Amino acid sequence: MAPRLRKAVIPAAGLGTRFLPATKATPKEMLPVVDKPAIQYVVEEAVSAGLGDVLMVTGRNKRPLEDHFDRNYELESALQKKGDASRLAKVQESSDLAMIHYVRQGDPKGLGHAVLCAAPHVGDEPFAVLLGDDLIDPRDPLLQRMIDVQEQHGGSVIALMEVAPEQIHLYGCAAVEATGDDDVVKVSGLVEKPDPADAPSNYAIIGRYVLDPHVFDILRKTEPGRGGEIQLTDALQQLAEDEKVGGPVHGVVFKGRRYDTGDRGDYLRAIVRLACEREDLGPDFRTWLRGYADQELTDAGA
Repeated sequence: MAPRLRKAVIPAAGLGTRFLPATKATPKEMLPVVDKPAIQYVVEEAVSAGLGDVLMVTGRNKRPLEDHFDRNYELESALQKKGDASRLAKVQESSDLAMIHYVRQGDPKGLGHAVLCAAPHVGDEPFAVLLGDDLIDPRDPLLQRMIDVQEQHGGSVIALMEVAPEQIHLYGCAAVEATGDDDVVKVSGLVEKPDPADAPSNYAIIGRYVLDPHVFDILRKTEPGRGGEIQLTDALQQLAEDEKVGGPVHGVVFKGRRYDTGDRGDYLRAIVRLACEREDLGPDFRTWLRGYADQELTDAGA
């Protein structure tokens, strides 16, 4: 039986150039999604799946991430003196979420290199990788399903989502075979950001992985690939080709709610969707949004 997953790795060393100038001095992971930074949603997802040991792979100018998940005694004291128990609980929530560790990537050599930086912390255990640009709605427990599949089959598990064929060049893509479970496929091959004409399917890899530790041995030998970076997809391709190395590679086909915060337009849409669903904000915000949309349509038709 495969050992139970305990550890999550969150790569957070990217420069966030698509959000400049906002990310000139603020990590993109700290940009707010309604009233929480995007990175907190990701940590909460890991914890909800039972992964209380979290390693963040960071880089230069990422100190605010550490500050956010640390205690702020001055702020907490001020809120206590005011008797503001509600805001005090929100402030303390992030520091009490998990046991969080940090390691710096140093050179930005790609996702594969970021994952390899986690090897000393992870050791020889299977582990999860969560990318901060993909927020998964907690009502759709994708990561828990992936852990269940890994415990059943061993090896590695990746999250897949069907996308329009003309969009597949934006993602890693998987060649798949059906299994006995409707939401699980066997992965026979992977390619990073293929041309639509060359894509083996329209199953795109989204930012959740459960990985066998043998992936580290492969990453140490993986040469830079697309974009001059060490691609995790290339290492997973080797695992899919030879199951004797680190077990099979399976995919969980996700059809739930996913919020992409890596693109400016999708980031704004994610905020609107999440705000609309909040009990404390939703009713008033939806009323305003309807009025705004109606006025825009009226003005456009004038």
